[in-house]
Amino acid sequence: MKKSQDFTLIEGEFTPQDAKEVLINLYSSKLNFHVMKNFSSNERLGKDDETSIKRIPELKKSILHITEIIENAVKKKKKLIITAMVSIEVKNSK
Repeated sequence: MKKSQDFTLIEGEFTPQDAKEVLINLYSSKLNFHVMKNFSSNERLGKDDETSIKRIPELKKSILHITEIIENAVKKKKKLIITAMVSIEVKNSK
């Protein structure tokens, strides 16, 4: 197996409505993952999950920015081209 593999997650031209549905659902899912991960860490260990605490505001900011881009595309009656790749690399554990 190669050390790193790339996969296409999203590729194509979207209406603003479709782009919003795809991107907001994706980001909201990731945001929910970190909210639940932090909640679980608080319940089990009595402390925040540092990675999740950092990612939550970043994801919220991205959602706001994506929403602005989509609203702008709606106003200008434009479509959006979206490309998203996932790269997976196997890393040795410590």
